[in-house]
Amino acid sequence: MANHGFRNMELLMAYHRSHSVKVRNQIVQFNAGLVRNVAYKIGQQCCEPLEDLEQMGYLGLIRAIERYDPHHGCAFSSFALPYIRGEMLHYLRDKSSIMRIPRRWHELYGKSKKVAKKLTSTLGREPKDFEIAEALNISLKEWHECQLALQNRQLVSLDATLTNLDSPVSFGDTLPDPHSENLQNLVEERLQLQGAMNQLEDKTKAAIECVFLRDLPRKEAAKKIGISPMTVTRHLQKGLEQLGAILQPQVA
Repeated sequence: MANHGFRNMELLMAYHRSHSVKVRNQIVQFNAGLVRNVAYKIGQQCCEPLEDLEQMGYLGLIRAIERYDPHHGCAFSSFALPYIRGEMLHYLRDKSSIMRIPRRWHELYGKSKKVAKKLTSTLGREPKDFEIAEALNISLKEWHECQLALQNRQLVSLDATLTNLDSPVSFGDTLPDPHSENLQNLVEERLQLQGAMNQLEDKTKAAIECVFLRDLPRKEAAKKIGISPMTVTRHLQKGLEQLGAILQPQVA
């Protein structure tokens, strides 16, 4: 196992120097087990064939290889997992046909507009998330989840039209898919992650969004945020540790 890890790091360093497709393919083969493991876990929660999930996972693995810097000291498996898992979840999200937003969130979002307007008038500034949540008598976590769900309503709205049927109908007019609960769980995981990110410092959150979500190189991310590439790396390490601490109780 140690020899396997040493050989993997050798290949990663070689690829960092040469960007050889042959070396990259060797790295993919060395880490195929990582992709299969993630595909198996996600496959337990949905009806997609493992082969399809693995195919998307390999795309994530290649993207991780392209962006990994072996000199930063981060274990490659830890670095690659968000890419591999992210590709699979994006695939499921884009393919899923029926995703419903709870009616309670629709109602809360409607109330929040009136609440925000009233608080702005009272405070003389735009209210913060915790102030809106307090006024709505809900937790900050639920308010973040409500915001994120409604922000992505173009993907999950009940009013969206299904075009792959004999005659177009809205999602709200159809019967639930038997597997929609499993797919909804995947979406909820994504909402939990984004809700946790909202608890990070602004620059830490921006670093994670730029590098992991927008796939920007660290130098480009540094320019966008207004900090040095080394500081971006520190924010990434700090952010991942904080996300782990925030999400661990939810996973448990």
